[in-house]
Amino acid sequence: MGQTEAVNQPVPGWPAIVARGLSKQFGSHMAVKSLDLDIPAGSFCGLLGPNGSGKTTTLRMTAGLLRPDAGQVWVAGHETWTDPVTVRKLLGVVPDPLNLFDRLSARELLQHLGELRGIDRAEVTSRSEELLTVMDLTDSADEQIGGYSHGMRKKTAIAAALLHRPAVLLLDEPFEGVDPVSAVAVRTMLDRYRAAGGTVVFSSHAMDLVDRMCDFVAVMAKGELLAVGPIEELRGGGRLEDAFISMIGASPVDPASLSWLDNSAP
Repeated sequence: MGQTEAVNQPVPGWPAIVARGLSKQFGSHMAVKSLDLDIPAGSFCGLLGPNGSGKTTTLRMTAGLLRPDAGQVWVAGHETWTDPVTVRKLLGVVPDPLNLFDRLSARELLQHLGELRGIDRAEVTSRSEELLTVMDLTDSADEQIGGYSHGMRKKTAIAAALLHRPAVLLLDEPFEGVDPVSAVAVRTMLDRYRAAGGTVVFSSHAMDLVDRMCDFVAVMAKGELLAVGPIEELRGGGRLEDAFISMIGASPVDPASLSWLDNSAP
């Protein structure tokens, strides 16, 4: 293996993601507060938290899409902000918002991205056709992405993230807006990718989905990491949803509130 090829590989022994003191503030709002996080290589990690917990900000800083105010983050042993070229080669990202090229078709986008990444043109074509088929995008593959539904755009973004077979996938709400049949296909692909040594980190509000797919979980609230570890440990013998609610300190609904809902319509 040449020196350049070695540089673009995961560093042996490193976790997939390492964050130390990662912080980001927007005005007076502290979105992420001195986050320390290790995500093991080869894991299927669910990043959980209520709206505004800092999940998206954390993923964007990890991917190099948003510069942190403080702290560092490494992807497969390479620091995101000092070695961004290598990190981009090691990462596949589905951000929120998606930021796709609306005037390209899905087929054109995949071909363009594959060539930018230096993949052989014939290989790009082969991979693209397989991804478009699995994502049920073949019939619309030559239409402009700007005319796609939200679910179709999400599937296109997932295909683009997988095209170069990265070491780590960062997916922000990857199943939101995706139809059930396509969601099964995506989960099957991700399971196969992970079984071959890839690492998946995805944010989600769907507890049952995280419960079924993940072996590792990180829970955030108000910009802070509340818990992290194997899902069996965090579940504590019960349901993940119950453990999550207990961690974030959600208050039960006061039965005296919204009493007007109990009245039948006039």
